[in-house]
Amino acid sequence: MQYSEGTIGRIFALKLEGGERIPDAIEDFAREHAVRSAMVVYVGGAGATSRLVVGPEENRGDDIIPLIHVLGGIQEVLAVGTLFADEDGHPKLHMHAATGREGAATVGCARAGVEVWLIGEVILLEISGIGALRKKDPKTGFHILQFADPASK
Repeated sequence: MQYSEGTIGRIFALKLEGGERIPDAIEDFAREHAVRSAMVVYVGGAGATSRLVVGPEENRGDDIIPLIHVLGGIQEVLAVGTLFADEDGHPKLHMHAATGREGAATVGCARAGVEVWLIGEVILLEISGIGALRKKDPKTGFHILQFADPASK
């Protein structure tokens, strides 16, 4: 295990509008407000064409091919994630969402694109003083959390 300690910085409450897309809307906001590290919570709706990554097609191999699920109907959403800047200073959101409609649920990563239906509420808790960033892993292609702070354990 590795870790770095920080403190809560600014706290933002966002009201996303119908048609805005996660992760784009949250990453754009973070970029505009110079947020480099944060915890993010989303509550709201997802449009029928929203997409979640629900696993790899196969067990981990040389090429990790994401399995994409299209929601296929308006759904309720609860999601939580972390946001850390990449090596170029661009915010990268890693958010997992649970969606549901009429008793059926889907859980997956929002990176494939969740379209806000009607209203989406976001609480963004900025983390200050933490030495962390996302570095692209050449093997997986994922932006993996790394600690840049030499004081990290």
